[in-house]
Amino acid sequence: MRVATPERAFLEMLDELPAQESFHNVDMIAEGLRTLSPRRLKTLLAHCSSVKVKRLFFWFVDRHHHSWLKSVDKAEFDLGSGKRMLVKGGRLDPTYLITVRDDLNVPV
Repeated sequence: MRVATPERAFLEMLDELPAQESFHNVDMIAEGLRTLSPRRLKTLLAHCSSVKVKRLFFWFVDRHHHSWLKSVDKAEFDLGSGKRMLVKGGRLDPTYLITVRDDLNVPV
């Protein structure tokens, strides 16, 4: 049986947001991602075609200040242009131009 690495599983989870995953659940998981491999993340993000997934990835990991983030330069990845509304009635994050739940748009 083949199982996804934690890095890939997290990106797959972000793809399910908000239709099949909740912001709260993803936020709790993102908080615990202390040991992800920057090398694997760079490879996966470079091959990821979803602007939504890449923006959400950086939004969640910025929020939780993971130490490995300094090894993953977001400038290396195409984060697209324009705004993305993920939640009706949410708040637009000015850095990533995504609309997220209002109660999660504060730093932890």
